[in-house]
Formats: sequence, structure tokens, C-alpha cells
Amino acid sequence: MGRILIDRERCNGCELCIITCPYKLIYLSREINTKGYHVACFNGEEERCVGDAMCAEMCPQVAIKVYR
Repeated sequence: MGRILIDRERCNGCELCIITCPYKLIYLSREINTKGYHVACFNGEEERCVGDAMCAEMCPQVAIKVYR
């Protein structure tokens, strides 16, 4: 069981975390940050997240923290 926290102000909406997550637990929100980017969001299904941190490793903005 894992949990993902995404820093919305660092996220630039590149979608690399979305593509990387094998469980499809991250989606692109309609919300925008102060820089004008649509931000990635964790869907909250902590029981399905294995905490592999693949999303965090792919994030070029270092906007994702993974907790196990």
C-alpha cells in the first residue's frame, strides 16, 4: 500500500507520471496551477498503489513523493 503526494506548483503537466504508472492511479486534473499548467493528481486508491516510485523517478520537475 502506497501513497503519492504531488506538488501542484512544481508540476508542469508533462504526463510522464501518468504514462509510467502501471496501475493508472494518476490523472491530469482540470485544475491549473499558478504557472498555468494542468496538474497531475493521485486518484487516492492507496490500496492499489504498490509504492514502486516509478512515477517519481520519471518526473522531470521532482514534484512527486511516494510513501510506502
